[in-house]
Amino acid sequence: MPIPTETTRMLLRRFTEDDLDDLAALHGDPEVMRRIDDGRPVPRAVVERETLPALLRGYAELPPGTGCFAAVERGSGEFLGWFGLQPATSVGLSGGTELGYRLRPAVWGRGFATEGARALVRLAFTELGADRVVATTMTANTASRRVMEKAGLHHVRTFFEEWPDAIEGAEHGDVEYALTREQWLEAV
Repeated sequence: MPIPTETTRMLLRRFTEDDLDDLAALHGDPEVMRRIDDGRPVPRAVVERETLPALLRGYAELPPGTGCFAAVERGSGEFLGWFGLQPATSVGLSGGTELGYRLRPAVWGRGFATEGARALVRLAFTELGADRVVATTMTANTASRRVMEKAGLHHVRTFFEEWPDAIEGAEHGDVEYALTREQWLEAV
């Protein structure tokens, strides 16, 4: 199955072991991680020992055409972050194909997240046969919620989970967004 190899401004490609430095910098950035998991940066050793190997294994273990893909700027080759599309596993989601993304703060507000999210939504429905694309974030993460909305997803619900380490904003809960194939076809 093909992956979305390019958008207007980005190339989306499989991660390789050569991406360790960029991935470690992304996951080690406090601004990137402040609304994800326990809200703390991930140490480089964890990215090297666990995160990157799990992403690489995903290409063999996940359904064809899914996984987590490095996003690089087409003109410069600069690492921007990653976009993911795979069977939903995040807390609070039940079923569907999950959309995810993380970008470097230096490129926030430039439309890359929306561009990549739209490309993966299109891929999910046109190439992968998905019936429903889902995503989740903290209620307080308004920037990520806007990306989901611009990619065509709709707010489904707000929910509350018991997290071992509550982070700032957790008291407002999390949100689920979704888009069905039928809704997407009506909009295109």
